[in-house]
Amino acid sequence: MNIDHAETAQIAARRRSGTLVGAAVKRNSVFSRAGINERVFTFAFSNLVYPQIWEDPVVDLRAMQVEPTHRIMTIASGGCNALSYLTANPAEIVAVDLNASHVALNRLKIAAAQHLPDYESFYSLLGVAGGRANAELYDRHIAGRLDPASRAFWNGRDFFGRRRITYFTNGFHRYGLLGRFIAAGHMAAKLYGRDPRKLMRSRSLKEQRAVYEVELKPLFQKRFVRAVLNHRASLFGLGIPPAQYDALAGGRAMHEVVEERLSRLACDFDLKDNYFAWQAFARGYGPREDAPLPPYLERAHFETIRDRAHRIQVRNISFTDQLAGWPAAHVDRFVLLDAQDWMNDETLTQLWTEITRTARPGARVIFRTAGEATILPGRIPDAILGRWRYEEAASRAWTTQDRSAVYGGFHLYVLRDNG
Repeated sequence: MNIDHAETAQIAARRRSGTLVGAAVKRNSVFSRAGINERVFTFAFSNLVYPQIWEDPVVDLRAMQVEPTHRIMTIASGGCNALSYLTANPAEIVAVDLNASHVALNRLKIAAAQHLPDYESFYSLLGVAGGRANAELYDRHIAGRLDPASRAFWNGRDFFGRRRITYFTNGFHRYGLLGRFIAAGHMAAKLYGRDPRKLMRSRSLKEQRAVYEVELKPLFQKRFVRAVLNHRASLFGLGIPPAQYDALAGGRAMHEVVEERLSRLACDFDLKDNYFAWQAFARGYGPREDAPLPPYLERAHFETIRDRAHRIQVRNISFTDQLAGWPAAHVDRFVLLDAQDWMNDETLTQLWTEITRTARPGARVIFRTAGEATILPGRIPDAILGRWRYEEAASRAWTTQDRSAVYGGFHLYVLRDNG
């Protein structure tokens, strides 16, 4: 297929991405302030958002209890979790995403696992994500294995004329909306004479707390920082749409909520075990051989990921539409990330109607919410929700174990045996 056809496929994918994201986000008139915010978010979210997913796959796997016969359906996002689920040996994973850039990223990661020559090159591309050799690895081993749209995306040029694959030669985790949001946080800290990187030199939880109190907590007393965080558009960089802002705030000022979540990330988990903290405060994974990593990037799992990577399918489609195309009793595990925070009651009901129809006996659904409580009671019909048992105590426990510390709640629902 020539480059013109590949570019056409990429253009079509981006248009489809914008349409899908817009359908999920837009609730208000374009002439209202809320409607303008929704359309700005749609534009932003139609491009690369998450270079790394921000849900803890270890917690996901504990809650899902995956067995070798299971089919998992998940939202793709940055792809780290879908690949990490392979360590539990499921039969199949279907990863869907509204964002075509995320689809291209997931397919790149899968192809890298399958076709790069060894762990060192795999980790260079996706772990270090920096160094000129990474573009050569892509050209030699991966480009020819990608579908036309994904190849056109990574060969394509960004606003500055750079080939997108060169992001992996210059610290890929610093790109996307999330990477730039973190960069803006570091810049703001620097302007006030603070340095988040100092946290990474801590040798104990006590030291982490002490550094946090000096380097980061005072920032939330600054008038400018408060004003920025309390503006609805400020959290677009975290992939938080206008509809999710209120759920995250929970009636409080947003700067208070962000400080609370950042404190948990910085102080509640040992840095030796938390790669999310490394991404937030050092803007990359740790440099040592024993640094914490997502499961799919760990050396011990490389051959497993390579052998099972063909079990993942990645599709640019909504979760509900994908389920609607499948027969009844087809899926064992559903991973919704925080997508339901975006949804109105009608959309939630459509989603859970399809989840319930396609769920196999013993099926489990996991998701996260910006606020602490599950959002489902009273919003979808009892006839549907009554088919599911909410594991409240277990959900609270897993919320405290989630190392990303971004979300207010982790939730598990299990299909009742009596139907």
